[in-house]
Amino acid sequence: MGTSTQAYGEPWYWDNRYSSESGSFDWYQKYPSLAPLINLYIPRHVHPRILVVGCGNSAFSEGMVSDGYEDVVNIDISSVVIEAMKKKHSNHPQLKYIGMDVRDMSEFQSGSFDAIIDKGTLDSILCGNDSRNNAPKMLKEVWRVLKDNGVYILVTYGAPVYRLQLLRDSCSWRIKLHVIDKLLSEEGSEHPIQELTNPVPIDDNGSSVEAVLGKNPDVHYIYVCTKDESLKPE
Repeated sequence: MGTSTQAYGEPWYWDNRYSSESGSFDWYQKYPSLAPLINLYIPRHVHPRILVVGCGNSAFSEGMVSDGYEDVVNIDISSVVIEAMKKKHSNHPQLKYIGMDVRDMSEFQSGSFDAIIDKGTLDSILCGNDSRNNAPKMLKEVWRVLKDNGVYILVTYGAPVYRLQLLRDSCSWRIKLHVIDKLLSEEGSEHPIQELTNPVPIDDNGSSVEAVLGKNPDVHYIYVCTKDESLKPE
């Protein structure tokens, strides 16, 4: 593990990176390729309040607003990127940018959001220092600020054998799994390994996924985690 990945949880690392980067960058997938899944789980007609964690300088939230979403809050640990995005989107009242650490979102009341989108933020924390403590901290905060029956959409390179237990140990979720080809273009792949909007069956440890997708599929995994307070242990 390199020094830079160990610093993924540190504001200075991201401030340095965004100070030297121009233009937008999207981790894993751009909005058009994920839009059918976002539309499925976050219906626009209910006017949802959405939180994008670790937004960086991604164009993803801009894509959501162009697609009809009206209240998209973005947070990032880097004050450099937040200030840049505030300026860039000053004419878009639907987009809000706030400097915040996803491990401590005390500025938000519990049950504030209908949906939370995470493209690479949990993965960054898992690559960083003290991930054993930081990842559960993040997930507990995500769970807290979601409304009951709200959805946390996690886009990750982590297969079920690496992610399911972490998700289940941290909070009480109902979990569905979707996958998308890593190289899927915005126009769509002619032969995707699995249709994006069709969930992949998952058993307790995630081993059933291999039967559907084969070994080491070249996909990003998308965990749709629905907050369910009725599942909380007494």
